[in-house]
Amino acid sequence: MLAKTYLTCTQDLIGRLIEQQTGAIERAAEAIAQAIADGRSLFGFGCNHSLLPVLDIYYRAGGLMLVNPILAPGLTLDLRPPTLTSKMEQLEGYAPIALGGAPIRAGDVVIIVSVSGRNAVPVEAAAHVKSLGALVIGVTSRAFTAAVTPRNRLGQKLIDLADIVIDNLAPPGDAVLSIEGLPEKFTPVSGVSSVAILHALMAETIERLIARGVTPPVYLSGNVDGGAAHNDRLLAENAGRIFYL
Repeated sequence: MLAKTYLTCTQDLIGRLIEQQTGAIERAAEAIAQAIADGRSLFGFGCNHSLLPVLDIYYRAGGLMLVNPILAPGLTLDLRPPTLTSKMEQLEGYAPIALGGAPIRAGDVVIIVSVSGRNAVPVEAAAHVKSLGALVIGVTSRAFTAAVTPRNRLGQKLIDLADIVIDNLAPPGDAVLSIEGLPEKFTPVSGVSSVAILHALMAETIERLIARGVTPPVYLSGNVDGGAAHNDRLLAENAGRIFYL
């Protein structure tokens, strides 16, 4: 019953996130809410599978409209063979190019997801964002990071550069299950925990914006009556901070 075992692992992981990471999520939400209230913008970035949690909060029914994903060529699992995407994530000097199309300004907030936090692109991306005067929220695994050395010319990891770190609690190597007859562990958990973290972060951000008297633009499902008209109106009203259209 490894299906049940995996679900139990993820259930336990969510419980530990509640116990251990609520404070970090609240600090990150406060930073995002203040930036939005001040008229600044919100971006999200990750390489390959670490991009997927960002995509899960972007252009989503019930989601905050202001999440701008940074989609860089070669870092969205769009290359064939897919092994090239791993090499792209290790490419020195690519991060400023990858982020160059995003209009990041001082006072903005950029969420960067990287499970190991060691590779050149996410680390150099964090350095680049900070050089622009924006705040970096890093979603990473402290345990995984502690088990590996930096793989970039800066000699740093994402946790060294992020202004706020949220630990997704994934183990080194990410996979959690094992079985006799197979030497490798299998079934990763960082996707589940990182997606949960980012949705929790958006929920807390929305709550804090409301507390400031700011009504955040939130998508309605296009499959409910009136949803498309609602979305069109709010997209037009917030066009100055929505860059993915």
